[in-house]
Amino acid sequence: MASCVSGCSSVMRFCQKLNRLKTLEDDVMATSLKRCLSTVDLALLGVGGMVGSGLYVLTGTVAKDTAGPAVVVSFLIAGVASLMAALCYAEFGARVPKTGSAYMFTYVSVGEIWAFLIGWNVILEYMIGGAAVARAWSGYLDSIFNHRIQNFTESHVMRWDVPFITHYPDLLAASILLVASFFISFGVRVSSWLNHIFSAISMAVIAFILVFGFILADPVNWSAREGGFAPFGFSGIMAGTATCFYAFVGFDVIAASSEEASNPQKAIPIATAISLGLAATAYVLVSTVLTLMVPWHTLDPNSALSDAFFRRGYSWAGFIVAVGSICAMNTVLLSNLFSLPRIVYAMSEDGLFFSVFSRVNPVTKVPVIAILVFGSLMAFLALIFDLEALVQFLSIGTLLAYTFVAASIIVLRYQQDKCTGSSGGIKTDASSTPSLNQSGQQVDPSVAVNETQTFAQDSGEPKEYESFSDKLQLVERQKAVKERRAAGTLKARWEPYLGRILGDCEPGEVVAFSVLALMVSAVSFSAVLVFGTNQLHLPVWSFTLLLVIFSLVFLLSLALIWVHEQQPNNKTFQVPLVPFVPGFSILLNVFLMLKLSPLTWIRFTIWLAAGLLVYFGYGVWHSKEGLREQQGQEVAARYVVLPSGSLVETVQNVQPEGHTHNTHTPTLDNPPASR
Repeated sequence: MASCVSGCSSVMRFCQKLNRLKTLEDDVMATSLKRCLSTVDLALLGVGGMVGSGLYVLTGTVAKDTAGPAVVVSFLIAGVASLMAALCYAEFGARVPKTGSAYMFTYVSVGEIWAFLIGWNVILEYMIGGAAVARAWSGYLDSIFNHRIQNFTESHVMRWDVPFITHYPDLLAASILLVASFFISFGVRVSSWLNHIFSAISMAVIAFILVFGFILADPVNWSAREGGFAPFGFSGIMAGTATCFYAFVGFDVIAASSEEASNPQKAIPIATAISLGLAATAYVLVSTVLTLMVPWHTLDPNSALSDAFFRRGYSWAGFIVAVGSICAMNTVLLSNLFSLPRIVYAMSEDGLFFSVFSRVNPVTKVPVIAILVFGSLMAFLALIFDLEALVQFLSIGTLLAYTFVAASIIVLRYQQDKCTGSSGGIKTDASSTPSLNQSGQQVDPSVAVNETQTFAQDSGEPKEYESFSDKLQLVERQKAVKERRAAGTLKARWEPYLGRILGDCEPGEVVAFSVLALMVSAVSFSAVLVFGTNQLHLPVWSFTLLLVIFSLVFLLSLALIWVHEQQPNNKTFQVPLVPFVPGFSILLNVFLMLKLSPLTWIRFTIWLAAGLLVYFGYGVWHSKEGLREQQGQEVAARYVVLPSGSLVETVQNVQPEGHTHNTHTPTLDNPPASR
C-alpha cells in the first residue's frame, strides 16, 4: 500500500513538472536583444508576412473555383475571423514583451510541455512556409524566362525521379534562402530596412493594380449574364472563407518581435491592428478589381492578375505585376526567416532546446547561430521538396498555436495569483499581489494606499472635506474597494444564484474546468459538422441532436467563465469581450484543423512524436524552471528561540559533501506573529 502511494505521488510530481509555468523577471523589458523596432517597423513586418504570393495567386484560385466574385465577401469574413486571433496575440505581446510568440504565451499561462509542443510545431511551420515561398519565388521567376532555369538545371546539373521529391534540385530557391539568412544575421535593423524596401515596392504595385484596374473595371462581369455575384451561393462563400483565412497567417511575426520593440505595450496592439487592416483592405480591393476586369470563370488560377491585364490588351502591366509579386514573396520570406530563429532562441533560452541556439552575437544583437542553422535547413527543404508536398503540411501548426493562445488568454485573465508589474508585464510579486479577505474579496494594495492618502494631507493632518460631493466620492471609492473580488471568483451579482453551487470552489477552479469543457465541446461540435454526414453517415435527427448538445455545452462553458471575475488591468491592451472572442476563435481554429487532409494529420503526428523525444530526452532535464525549483529545494530554514525570547532564523544552503556550508543567522528581537 505504501509503495502504491509513493508511486502515485511520484507520478503527480512528474505531471506537475510537465505543467510548470514560466516565471518572468520583475523587469520584463530587460533583454539581451536590441530594442529598436518602432510601430511602423512592426506594422510593415506584419503586412509583409500577410500580403505575399496569396494576393497574386489565391485571389484568382478562390474566385474561379470556389466563390466567384463573392471572393470579396470571403476575404472580408476571413479578415474578421483572423482579427479574433490577432487580438489575442496583441494582448499577450503587450503584457509579455518577450520573443517566442505563441510558445512564450503558452508557457506563462498553460504549462511547459504544451509550450514546447507549440513551439516545436511553429518551428516546422516556419521552415516549411519559408521553403514553400522560396519554391514559389523560384517558379515564378522561372516562368518569366520561359522555364529556362529548370531546363538548364535538368540538363546540366541533375534530374531524379523519386516519390515526394522534386524532379530537379531547385538551386535558385536554396540560394535565395541562404542569401536572405546572411543578410538577416547582420541585425534587426538590416532586416527591417530590407522589409521596408520590398514592402514599399509591393504596396506601390498594389496601388497601380487598384488604380489601373478600376479604370478597366466592367460591372457587367458581376451581372447575371456572367453567373452573378455569388454563383456558388452561401456555401461557396464560406468555403472560400476557409481558404482565404490562411492568407492572413503571418501577423504573429509582430508578437514574435515584441522583445525587440522599443515600446511593446503600445506598439504591438497598434501595429497588429494596422497591418491586419491594410492586409484585409488589399485583399478585398484587389479581388474586387480582378473580378471586375474579366469574367470570373475565365481567370487563370496560376497568374490571374497578369493574365487579366494581358487579356485587356495591356501586356506591359504584367511585368509590373510580376515585380510586385516577387517583392511580396520576398517580404514573406524575410518574415519567416525573421521569426523562426527567435522562436528557437526563446526555447533555448529557457533550456527546453539546445543551448547553442541561445547565443546572441554581441555586435548584431541577434541569435546568429540559430539564423544560419535553420536558414540552411530551410534551404535544404526548398532544394529537394516540391511545392505541393510542402504546402500540404502547412497551417496545422499555426492553427494549433492560435488555439492555445486563445485558451491562454482566458486562463490568464482569470488567474488570481498574477498581477501586472510596473512595465505592464506579468510577474509574481508578494509586495504587490492583491490579498483576499475572508469573503474572497480582493484588496488591492495600490488602491488601499490611494484611499489612505485621501484621508491625509502632505502634513499628515486629517483632510477636511469642503462639500458633500467630496464625501460622496470617498464613499463610492470605499464601496468599490470593498466589492472588488479576486480574479477567478464568482462575481458578486451572481452570488445569490450560483453561490451554493460554485461558492465553495477555489478561485480559478471553475474557469479551468470550463476551458477544458470549451475545448472538448469545440472539437466535438466541429467533428460532427465535418465528418457527420459523409464519413460517419449519421441520420439527420442524430446529426442535429449532437450539434445542439455540443453547442449548448460550448455556450454553457462560456457563460460559466463569464460569471467570474477577471484581472483588473488598465495598463496594457486587452482583448474585448473575453471569453467570447477567444472562445469563438478556438471554435474556428479547431474547425479549420479538422478540414485538413488525413495525410497532414499523419505527418503532424510523426513530427509531434519527434518533438516529445527531444523534450523528454533533453528539455525536461535542462529546463531553467526545473533548475530554479531544485535551487529552491536546496535551501533549508530553521528557527531557534533563544533564552532571551528573541527569534533567530538560520538559513543554510544544502550542498554536496566536501563543500563549505554558508550560514546566515539574522536575529529578530520582535518576531512577527506568523513566525
